[in-house]
Amino acid sequence: MNKKTNDELLALVHKATEGDKKALETLVADVQDIVFNLSLRMLGTFADAEDAAQDILLKMITHLSSFKGGSAFTTWVFSIAVNHLKNYKKHMFARYPLSFEYYGDDIENGKIQDVPDLTQNVEKDILAEELKMSCTNVMLQCLDAESRCIFILGTMFKIDSRIAGDILGMTPEAYRQRLSRVRKKMAEFLGQYCGEYGNGRCKCRDRVNYAIQSHRLNPLGLDYVAAAEIPVETMLDVKNAMEDIDDLSQDFSFCKPYQSSERTKHLIKEFLDSTQLSVIQKS
Repeated sequence: MNKKTNDELLALVHKATEGDKKALETLVADVQDIVFNLSLRMLGTFADAEDAAQDILLKMITHLSSFKGGSAFTTWVFSIAVNHLKNYKKHMFARYPLSFEYYGDDIENGKIQDVPDLTQNVEKDILAEELKMSCTNVMLQCLDAESRCIFILGTMFKIDSRIAGDILGMTPEAYRQRLSRVRKKMAEFLGQYCGEYGNGRCKCRDRVNYAIQSHRLNPLGLDYVAAAEIPVETMLDVKNAMEDIDDLSQDFSFCKPYQSSERTKHLIKEFLDSTQLSVIQKS
């Protein structure tokens, strides 16, 4: 998909608020992958990300007439998404919170050698790849919501510190300081425990059966392996790149972006097909 300039997006917003359904569909298509990927990183599972992305896109649609062009359109969408996700309480990890201490203890003390083969004839390398994508994404849930958001905006989207600070309600300097601290924390954990990116003992292939036994991996439901990837540049085009991130946390594979799910696209399309466009028109 060709990302549009802010002027092009502003023109589409004007048309959409005047009742142009095609313009509204174009706006939604232009931001839905961004919203889904932010939701996935913030919430940790595909199912929760789908639900939250739908909420955010519907909120964007119904509040479109309030966008006055004081910022870039994508900045406005990010603000809606971040505010929604920081306070989102319906996802799995809100009910079952994680910590780095718990994660580290599980890596050190999990009895992986005592688990039988549970792969159900699915190739172990495929399961290991699924586990790696899931694990690095779930690891983010060890951070508090704001720190998680800071890390995602800085590493995946590489948002300029001025814009990120504005979205999060802090100065650019405070944002950069927080990002540096969170990056350091993530890099230290990876370096200590992760054998894929650091020098730790945890190897995804060795933990496949243990992950299946503990219901963290389903051989018959591989979300990450099945998801359609999109070029990383698609995400980076959203904002100007901020300073280079060159430590261990930069290599985190959760930065691999995905298309928003077909279920999300279908439900949004149903909404656009059924709703009266007056819900977004200017009063």
